[in-house]
Amino acid sequence: MDRREFMQGAGAAALGLMPAARAVAAATTPDPMVGIQVGAVSFVDEGVEKCLDIFQQDGAVNTLFVATFTYGRGIAGRQVPGQPLPDHGKQQYDTATFHGGCFTDLNPKYFANSPLKVSDFRAPDFGNYDVLKEVIPAAKKRGMKTICWFEDVFRRDIPNIDQFQEKELSGANAQTLCFNNPNYHNWLLGMVENWGHSYDVDGIMWGSERQGAFANVIEATHDEASSPLRATCFCQYCRAKAKERGIDPERAHKGFMELVKYVDASRKGQRPTDGHFVTLWRFMLYYPELLAWEMLWTQSLRDTYAAIYAKVKEVRPSLQIGWHIWHNNSFNPIYRAEQDLQAIAPHSDFLKIVMYNNCGGERMAEYIDNVHSTIYGDVPEEELLQFHYRVLNYQEKGLAEIPLTGLSSDYVYREAKRAHEGLKGTNTRLWPGIDIDIPTAKGHSTCTPQGVHDAVLAALHGGADGVLLSRKYSEMKLADLKGAGDAIRQFRKA
Repeated sequence: MDRREFMQGAGAAALGLMPAARAVAAATTPDPMVGIQVGAVSFVDEGVEKCLDIFQQDGAVNTLFVATFTYGRGIAGRQVPGQPLPDHGKQQYDTATFHGGCFTDLNPKYFANSPLKVSDFRAPDFGNYDVLKEVIPAAKKRGMKTICWFEDVFRRDIPNIDQFQEKELSGANAQTLCFNNPNYHNWLLGMVENWGHSYDVDGIMWGSERQGAFANVIEATHDEASSPLRATCFCQYCRAKAKERGIDPERAHKGFMELVKYVDASRKGQRPTDGHFVTLWRFMLYYPELLAWEMLWTQSLRDTYAAIYAKVKEVRPSLQIGWHIWHNNSFNPIYRAEQDLQAIAPHSDFLKIVMYNNCGGERMAEYIDNVHSTIYGDVPEEELLQFHYRVLNYQEKGLAEIPLTGLSSDYVYREAKRAHEGLKGTNTRLWPGIDIDIPTAKGHSTCTPQGVHDAVLAALHGGADGVLLSRKYSEMKLADLKGAGDAIRQFRKA
């Protein structure tokens, strides 16, 4: 089936399902995994049974991805302050009470090799409330699975956290933690061992929304621009690993400092004599350590995946383990190149690849604005967007429109199909992340029941083995959740 024929406008995913696509989907997933990301606050505010009723009846959910550890608001806490409150839960923000940490009990024996005391990263938000103890029994009675969902988002004020942190290019400690630091390595393994031994969970998912120093210096991300001197990591452990691989840390650092000067000048509107892109390539040719350091960071993330996978299988071979793949995969070709699915699959039972279409328009526009200000200053922004559409294989609207409309369900279909083909020959299941009311700027695109419905069907007809409704239930409108459930019910009947 020609993907261009799959859908041309809103609603086409629901109506224009080709027989070939149906056959592929039916053969791959007769009964898809339908997950929802949910934090402890929702169960505390609304009650476990009420939440599970809504998940099953409205969303056709069969798997809970419970936010068990984070200090971030992306997957925990109530609605982000300032965003419209959803039509369920407490109708007030938790600005004064949200702190974050681990929302389950912790056994100190699994963290004996860590400088962090368990009392220092146990979430104080709800006292001794243990979200897994409350949820797992109720979920099992309904035949629902429970997966621990945690991410590497930390606070600076955790005692001894400086012994885990990355080193920025400037020499300062970053807020992020280093994968090559043995303290963080041991802590991650202790966390999955704690959950695997202490709870009857069905799986664990971990996410890291970060990239290497080269991509960060050139601002190849949809995140808000920051100083290139904050790029990471240049700590003693990364330097030692670099030397083991034949990379000169001092020359790499020198190359990055030269690249920083170039980026700073570009942001000020100063065009190099030979232009932005040619000059970038000159730096890469003179300093091959730039890309070597980028790949060092990426391989360190893969090594972390492998270590967590091995520990989980040691604890319980049947326990499923997988990864959240950052949305930057949809915008930045460099980051996408690093997400080699064949390389990741051997240590992955499943992958949640983010395919958030509604907020994707706003984020794509932000990405284009960032890289236009650093490495693509020679190219008008609209042309730069169209270039990325060609490279990434999208057919979407123009730069002025996408923040207002979001990306289409055709984007979801293409990404699901690409990932499905990328995992060919592996046993790794594909569970795309579906956008349900992820916050956007005022006046920008917002989710609708039909839009969510179309995105879910697009993912499944692209070959996905299931979908993961994201980011968190506490920001979802019930009508939009029902849009996902209606799509699942339609798919099951097909």
